[in-house]
Amino acid sequence: QVQLVESGGGSVQAGGSLRLSCAASGLTFIKHSVAWFRQPPGKEREGVAAVSTDGLTSYLDSVAGRFAVSRDNAKSTLYLQMNSLKPEDSAMYYCAAGFLGGNRLTPGAYAYWGQGTQVTVSS
Repeated sequence: QVQLVESGGGSVQAGGSLRLSCAASGLTFIKHSVAWFRQPPGKEREGVAAVSTDGLTSYLDSVAGRFAVSRDNAKSTLYLQMNSLKPEDSAMYYCAAGFLGGNRLTPGAYAYWGQGTQVTVSS
């Protein structure tokens, strides 16, 4: 049974930082592309950052330069370092995994999803 468990969300003031983690189990992590998505209330889910099996990354334009995605294959864990946070970054953040995928930011590329962790940025 595949499980993706996010942690690290919380409330922070604008300009602050948070580091999200996603611990994966039940899958061969090194063979899966992994990504972070977010969904603000009343809006569609959007891809934030992704990293392929060979380490290639991609980012949503609005977070490029502020967020950094990384993976630790030895720990089967995905990370998202978020700096210079803005109120518009507030959302539920989800991690996702897809077998032998690339670094796409489209939800359809990922078969497995976590339950999410809330990020709230106040102005």
